[in-house]
Amino acid sequence: VQLQASGGGTVQAGGSLRLSCAASGRTGDNYIMAWFRQAPGKEREFVAVISWTYGTTRHADSVQGRYTVSRDTTENTMYLQMDRLKPEDTAVYYCAGRNGGALYRAREQYNYWGQGTQVTVSS
Repeated sequence: VQLQASGGGTVQAGGSLRLSCAASGRTGDNYIMAWFRQAPGKEREFVAVISWTYGTTRHADSVQGRYTVSRDTTENTMYLQMDRLKPEDTAVYYCAGRNGGALYRAREQYNYWGQGTQVTVSS
């Protein structure tokens, strides 16, 4: 499975962006996809996760109520709608995937990764 993230850019605080992650190749039953982000000098952290089959989601506390993860199974694409962005949301955002399992938040649980897309929020 190959993942391709896109949609990053520069936005002012309070603005919105939508990231996309296109998946190509064969995905297994109950494929799990997630978003992570990594700010300069910090560890890569969990942002959101979605079950491809059931559509159930989880979001990190830091983005709850501002970000929404979704997927379009016909387009094989996962999205991350980011609203009310803050300067501390600035990071490289990565999409990740794995076959089966639960809605994991640990990056070690994912074996497919996209290349990352930069999101910069100016104050």
